[in-house]
Amino acid sequence: MKQTNRLSRGGRIDRSQPVTFRFNGRTLQGFIGDTLASALLANGVDVVNRSFKYARPRGIVAAGAEEPNAVVQLGGAEQEQIPNVRATQQALYQGLEARSTNGWPNVDRDLMGVVGKVGGRFMPPGFYYKTFKQPASMWKTYEKYIRKGAGLGRSPTMPDADIYDHMNQHCDVLVIGAGPAGLAAALAAGRSGVRVIVVDEQEEMGGSLLDSVETLDGKNAAAWVGQALSQLQQMDNVQLLPKTTANGYHDHNFVTLLERRTDHLAITAPLKNNQRQARQRMHRVRTKRVVLATGAHERPLVYSGNDIPGNFLAGAVTTYIQRYGVVPGSSLVLSTSNDDGYRAALAWLESGRDVVAIADARSAPEGDLVKLARQKGIRIITGSAVIEAKGAARVRSVLIAPVDIERFEVTGEASRFSCDTVASSGGFSPVIHLASHTGARPVWRDDILGFAPSPVKGVLFAGGVLGIYSLPAVLSSGKEAGMRAAAEAGGDAVEITLPKARARVDGPAIALYQVPHSKTTLRAPQQFVDLQNDVTAASIEVATREGFESIEHIKRYTVMGFGTDQGKLGNINGLAIAARVLQRSIPEVGTTVFRPNYTPVTFGAIVGRHCGALFQPERYTALHQWHVEQGATFEDVGQWKRPWYFPQRIGGQLETLHQAVVRECRAVREGVGVLDASTLGKIDIQGPDAREFLERVYTNKWAKLPPGRVRYGLMCRDDGMVFDDGTTSCLAQDHFLMTTSTGNAATVLEWLELWHQTEWPDLRVYFNSVTDHWATITLSGPKSRQLLAECCDIDLDRDAFKFMDWKAGQVAGVPARVFRISFTGELSYEVNVQANYALHVWRTLFEHGKRYHLTPYGTETMHVLRAEKGFIIGGQDTDGSMTPHDLGMEWCVANDKPFAWIGKRSHSRADVLREDRKQLVGLLPTDPRVVLEEGAQVVFDPHHAVPVPMSGHVTSSYYSPTLDSGFALAVVTRGHHRMGETVFLASSDGNFTEAKIVSSIFVDPKGERQNV
Repeated sequence: MKQTNRLSRGGRIDRSQPVTFRFNGRTLQGFIGDTLASALLANGVDVVNRSFKYARPRGIVAAGAEEPNAVVQLGGAEQEQIPNVRATQQALYQGLEARSTNGWPNVDRDLMGVVGKVGGRFMPPGFYYKTFKQPASMWKTYEKYIRKGAGLGRSPTMPDADIYDHMNQHCDVLVIGAGPAGLAAALAAGRSGVRVIVVDEQEEMGGSLLDSVETLDGKNAAAWVGQALSQLQQMDNVQLLPKTTANGYHDHNFVTLLERRTDHLAITAPLKNNQRQARQRMHRVRTKRVVLATGAHERPLVYSGNDIPGNFLAGAVTTYIQRYGVVPGSSLVLSTSNDDGYRAALAWLESGRDVVAIADARSAPEGDLVKLARQKGIRIITGSAVIEAKGAARVRSVLIAPVDIERFEVTGEASRFSCDTVASSGGFSPVIHLASHTGARPVWRDDILGFAPSPVKGVLFAGGVLGIYSLPAVLSSGKEAGMRAAAEAGGDAVEITLPKARARVDGPAIALYQVPHSKTTLRAPQQFVDLQNDVTAASIEVATREGFESIEHIKRYTVMGFGTDQGKLGNINGLAIAARVLQRSIPEVGTTVFRPNYTPVTFGAIVGRHCGALFQPERYTALHQWHVEQGATFEDVGQWKRPWYFPQRIGGQLETLHQAVVRECRAVREGVGVLDASTLGKIDIQGPDAREFLERVYTNKWAKLPPGRVRYGLMCRDDGMVFDDGTTSCLAQDHFLMTTSTGNAATVLEWLELWHQTEWPDLRVYFNSVTDHWATITLSGPKSRQLLAECCDIDLDRDAFKFMDWKAGQVAGVPARVFRISFTGELSYEVNVQANYALHVWRTLFEHGKRYHLTPYGTETMHVLRAEKGFIIGGQDTDGSMTPHDLGMEWCVANDKPFAWIGKRSHSRADVLREDRKQLVGLLPTDPRVVLEEGAQVVFDPHHAVPVPMSGHVTSSYYSPTLDSGFALAVVTRGHHRMGETVFLASSDGNFTEAKIVSSIFVDPKGERQNV
């Protein structure tokens, strides 16, 4: 396969290792060491994508993270899809398959391309806000096509086959960027003996030195890179992380790094020692000092037709020639406002291709590179710029004209030059993104024509990020930053010898951002500022005319700097255009805010291994295996697997849920049932002020609860709404055991710690979760006392062991705490034993329980039994808007306590005191065979015109074998005052079901069964 633009020699690719790859269905060839972008250019691929808004053909522009156009979809098979990968950052490998993200039916012939021809006139900024409002009836049609056209790549539809991981690291000095400044800083810090991590986002470290023709110590600059890396690799205190991007800089020198570990090898991470490798790794680094050596991005010039394929950054042209051995065209025109742009023309000429002309906007350029270009015979047109590039799928010619930058006008006739490539350079923008992540606002500097970072605590800057571009000065800057960082991190600064480099003499650059055209900005052919989002200079001008003056408002109205671009190429140019139109200076206009992430991070890397079974770990009680053996059906409650019901086989068939629950409910009401309640949250509370703390977090009183007694309590949030409920047992004067609902255990513990640490740190109290330490076995039913008496040494006589007492003793020969608490309304005992003994105790109970027909029951039966008694479940019968009074639990509120419990003050708010609040009631359907839908809306007049006023909803609904009827708990407006009234429940099928409002206590309202 012929690579039309590949040089026969030069570059850092390995020509001995050719690889084939596919792009948009075509089979092409490149070499190991290529990026996908360099390989595409080598094969003469001009159009790599279609633009987001106007569907214009777009080609590769840059060579690094700043590339706006070459955003591709990787993968052939459906299960191997990776969207929105920059071709400039994707290393080439054998079998790589990629395609463009936009373009239908293909990128070369996109039917939406007609939009690009008229888009500027008919699709100005904000057109979508104005166009798709009316008629409202058309919105569903609008939305369908807007969604179809939105986005770049296609989200995968199959599970990701790869794994990702996280690593927490600590170091003394973190060096971000391994160009000349970063390497010098790393050497200086490494020699001091402190722990150093060096990261660089490119495939290999070296930065600008990898495509430089400058020499260090008389040798090629890349040779010194190899020596420096070799020295760093030999230092035990230095870790090198190539292919690693620093994506976020956070408070206290916490930096997130994304390492691409196998992206250069295959679409899916290969196996190593029969284990799949992690495709990417997120390093979470805490460091004492950061050396930011992120360099600078070259700015393109904004001129008409600057988005046509064949328009490049001048520095990118140099990189492709010098580093990859690729000349992306035949004939070049360079348009520049500074000396560095000349590197592209000189490299182009050295490759044997034609340099048509250099348009230098300066009137009298005189730097070293300018003189060399003249010596080489390259035509230089001073005081001029490319004002327009012409072509469709590739540049065919340009117009060069003299320009007056100060007056922003073309001052003479334009000349036409045939060429297929345009390189432009408008100067450099320091890469200040990371420095801005913590809110530090950058500062404009006229001497570098760019924004420089503000001082950030713990961060030292070196090289291009400070606007330092001369190689000797860059190296010196890096060395000084490294030595200082090491010293501040506690090391001993060690002097290092820098390589000798010649300082290139450059002439002063001029401030040129948008090139004037012979027509006004609004009339001239489109001049693109943000190539990724199709933002033009005219878009910015229109935005200012429509009243947007804040740069943040202009950004949002035009979408400049949105998406993956984050203003890397177009930000300064856009600011400058806005400043010119508003007749302000760039510092007055300011800059937009850069936020993490610097470049896109896949969700897989963010999640790491916290996915699948590790995302939501399954928790099992000590009795889980017994439940499995008995054929229990499980449900997830929080992270716990709890038995839902225990189906038995009847006549060769397993019971249904309904049949099993009816049987289990009758067993508890008539005999004895047993529940594995080990998942209940258990918090051990100790300390001299434990009792006082309980007084403050619970709504009722705890000051006089004696050891051996248990009390039910409600917790409210500070807004007065019920947060959780449960029982707390007094184990000793300064020792309590609090129980919480299963799903709220961690939340309640966090709540207690929050109030202790932030509001009452003076209280001497300590909390520990002991949920896993104790297994809880609940015996319920009229025969539970008889059964338990056979297995324990505790006096269970009614008068000796009263309701809401607890006692210590032995059950099945095991030390236990037994609590006489009931969540079913029946005589009940909760047996707590050390979890390792739970199965022994459980089996002993079943051995003795045969004569009593001991029946295991699950969570569904538990819910039926508790609902029959009107006991609430937090989060089901409460929704964050219910007070104790709404629940009919005024008896659990003590307003005369000396210290205001959490939420008390909120109970005096007018909203809490209004009479039309929703209140907890019971509902009995007129037809007892009906089980109401949970969530069904309560209405009083089903014949009311739509919309029908809603007066509440069903919170819990079940069939009760005790009542032989369906029943429900619900919250109804003024429900406590509406006993006996008829309501109607709106079903999902549109029908209404009649029911009567009754007390929320359906069974044993006087509590006689639990006190027997």
